[in-house]
Amino acid sequence: MSDTPQIPAQFTAETLSEALPYIQRYDRQTVVIKYGGHAMVDEALSEAFARDVVLLKHLGVNPVIVHGGGPQIASLLDRLSIKSEFRDGLRVTDDATMEVVEMVLSGPINKSIVRAINKAGGKAVGLSGSDADMMRVKRATRTSRDPDSHVEQVIDLGYVGEPEAVDVAVLKLLTNYDHDFIPVIAPVGVDANGKRYNVNADTAAGAIASALEATRLLLLTDVAGVLDGKKELIRELRADDVPALVRDGVASGGMIPKLETAASAVKNGVGGAVILDGRAKHALLMELFTEHGAGTIVL
Repeated sequence: MSDTPQIPAQFTAETLSEALPYIQRYDRQTVVIKYGGHAMVDEALSEAFARDVVLLKHLGVNPVIVHGGGPQIASLLDRLSIKSEFRDGLRVTDDATMEVVEMVLSGPINKSIVRAINKAGGKAVGLSGSDADMMRVKRATRTSRDPDSHVEQVIDLGYVGEPEAVDVAVLKLLTNYDHDFIPVIAPVGVDANGKRYNVNADTAAGAIASALEATRLLLLTDVAGVLDGKKELIRELRADDVPALVRDGVASGGMIPKLETAASAVKNGVGGAVILDGRAKHALLMELFTEHGAGTIVL
């Protein structure tokens, strides 16, 4: 018989018992997870993330991972003396930048995530949006209003794509319980002519979640969630609230594509989209299997 005190063991057992209704809610349901930010570069957090993803699979959830890689891309661009800029939270991508983007996303980042999940006992498979023609894209267009003349101007983002059609046949095959694989997807898509494009990882995750009719879309970020004007966490939003948050400047920079993605996904059949703090260990488990949540949910 163990001499270990029983209080911690009882607490663990009670926590597991309390999670039962949430485990039942997500049984055989698809959850798309956008993985990025600090959680990807912190070794302890990345190991915890891999273990949590494998746990989700063993608990009956179908996790599908779509990852970013902004810091790693920026690091290599700096080393190669290639200048990069952002507009409205999106990286302007010319030919040289696109070469680096695809190399980093589809190469070392994708495979490192695959290896981490496999090491934790899962069966991860690395893909990009160009595999099996999964993500067909069109060239992204953005406009901005000149503050002085109030004239709308077109922003040239280069080889930045927006998902136009998503074929999830290969993902359904992989996540089938006869195979039990965990897809890990790099957000690189192709247009009708086979030209490759950089796709914002949040946007790609939203399009894939919509095509899969996922129960949840989880967007990991480096903040607690969506903050109001007083810098306090907004725990719940309606999809129709998002345009006003962007227009009023409450959401800015990289939060804009996250919120727009969350709202679009919900309007296209995803059960709910959550912007959550990837810096918090076990954020996925807290969001899915406890009543507390771990960020801002858009419904």
